[in-house]
Order: sequence, then C-alpha cells, then structure tokens
Amino acid sequence: MSNFSIKIIDDKQQWERFAGNHADANFLQSYNWGLFHQKLNKKFFPLAVFDEADQQLGCAMVIKEEAKRGDYFTIAGGPLLDWQNSQAKMIFTSLTRYLSTLAKKENCVFVRIRPQANDTPHIRSLFASAGLKKAPMHLTADLTLRLNLALSNEEILKQMRKNTRYEINKGLREGINTKIIIDPAFMSEFFQYQAYLAKKHQFIPFEFDFLKLQFETFLADKQVAFVNSYQDDQLLASAFVIFYHDEAVYHYGVSTPANDKLPGSYVTQWQAIQEARRRGCKIYNFWGVSPVGRPDHRFAGVSLFKRGFGGEEVQHLPAHDLAVSRFYFLTNTFEKIRKKARDL
Repeated sequence: MSNFSIKIIDDKQQWERFAGNHADANFLQSYNWGLFHQKLNKKFFPLAVFDEADQQLGCAMVIKEEAKRGDYFTIAGGPLLDWQNSQAKMIFTSLTRYLSTLAKKENCVFVRIRPQANDTPHIRSLFASAGLKKAPMHLTADLTLRLNLALSNEEILKQMRKNTRYEINKGLREGINTKIIIDPAFMSEFFQYQAYLAKKHQFIPFEFDFLKLQFETFLADKQVAFVNSYQDDQLLASAFVIFYHDEAVYHYGVSTPANDKLPGSYVTQWQAIQEARRRGCKIYNFWGVSPVGRPDHRFAGVSLFKRGFGGEEVQHLPAHDLAVSRFYFLTNTFEKIRKKARDL
C-alpha cells in the first residue's frame, strides 16, 4: 500500500498551480475562497495530498463553520482528485483519516463534503468505503446548468427556448443597456434589492459583509464583476459573476421592481455570457437549478428562467458527511427536522 502525506499549503501561488489547473477547477476550491472566509473570522485549511515522491495528487480547501448545533468542516466543490485513478480509494481514505483527526482537534462534530464529481455509482462507492453517508442538508448547488461557450452566439441562441430568445432581442431593441461594474460600492444597491426580493419571496438573504467581502476578495485578482442592465439610468437587474479560470459562475442575482415588465434579466444574462467569452472562459455556469418536474420547488421559477438559455445539466454527488463525534446523530436529527420544516 502506498504512503500518502497531507500538507497545509499556505502559499497562494503554489495552491493555484494545482487547483486552478485541475480538470474540476472551481472557485469554491480557490485560495481566494479560503481568504474570503478568513475575512469572516473563520479558519481555513488548504490541504494538499502528496505521494512518496512528493508529487501532488490532490487538494481540499477546508472551511471551519461554527454553529450552535456543533462546529463542522466543509469542503465545497472538492476535494480535487483524479477519481478515476487506480489509487483513488486509498488517496481519499488517507485524506479522510487526516480530516477526521484534524476535525477532532478543532472540536468539530463532522466534515461535510460535496465534491465536483458527477453523481455515479463509482464515486458513491468511494465515499461509502471511506465511511461517509449522505448529508441531511445540501452544502452548495448539487444540480447545475452549464453553457458551452465553444458554441457560437448563433448556436447558443438557437438552443434557447423561443421565449428566452425573444426577450433578449426585445430588450436589445428597446434600448436596454448593460454595464460591467467592478466597484465594490455598488454592493450597497445590490444588497438593497436582495433584501427586497427576500421579503417578497420569503427567503433568508445573505448578509452585507458576506457579499461585500466575497466580491472584494475575488476582485483582487480581477475574478469578479457585476453585470448590470438599465433602462435609461434605472437599474433593472444585476448578476454577481465569478470568473475562475475556464468557468464563469452566475453566483447571485437581483432584479428590481422596474424589471417586472421589462426583459432586463434576460439581457443581463446574455451580456454576462459575452463577458465570460471576453475573459476566455469556456463554460458559463448558471449555478443551481431545481429538479425537473418539481413545480412546487422554491427555486422552480428562477430555474425555469435559467433553463430557457439551454445548456447541459450536471448532477454532482450530493453532500456527504463524515461523522467524527458521537454527538453527530443529534446534529443529523436536528437538520432533518429543520429541512422538513423549511421545505428545503
């Protein structure tokens, strides 16, 4: 059996040389994601896996979350490993053993992992063999919608729903204009409309500092922007887009009352796609969508909007938990009850 070592990588450039060039590279495993959480006064652990020859085999950006129900680790969009490697099982087992020891040292109850891998019997088997079980709550979007930017604009428009294509063209004809905003000061206006939508649709909004610090952290490497649409000087819609290596992600979005009878949201997404092209991205990720055939789902409306643009739906392995404390069953039970109560 091969021996693997786990090391903390505190050098951003070294981290990005591996994580940023991995086939499953995503912003949730970027060094900036760890730095952003550090600004929120959270601990982060950038772990890397090496073989006996000191060749890096994988990495995992670990964030420590503090909660009343018990502290825990999260690994969203990771770990970044070659899941098809003949030694994948041993590599992942070594990593989870290290995580278990570290989590106990940090007084955590469990480790929650949602990898960037597709949901297949193979990956489920690897997680089961390492002692992980499906989590009662999600960690980040499990089902995502991705648009291939290798297609021409004509090909992208052709695969759209007829109504979506119509609304984009209508918006452009009616003079809806767009701006790319990289000034963090715009966050105040963005947050204002997020609060408006949260009250209207009855969801819990993100806190101002959470959004602002995230924007500022990725802005340091020119990896984020607001894509805004306007009718004259009136804001219609805004998309908070992260550009990380080959992928642009529509992470957050807002619309204003002025957009209710105008196609600003459609024009915003069209121009966000164009901005992703200009930055050399190969994929535009609309982020999470609700399961097909669930009109009662709380994200059914926005998912219908996103699906109008076409693209391919990708089902990742749902979040799985590695229990490291005998109190995990209490947390598990609490989360199941909360999930049912909130209809998540």
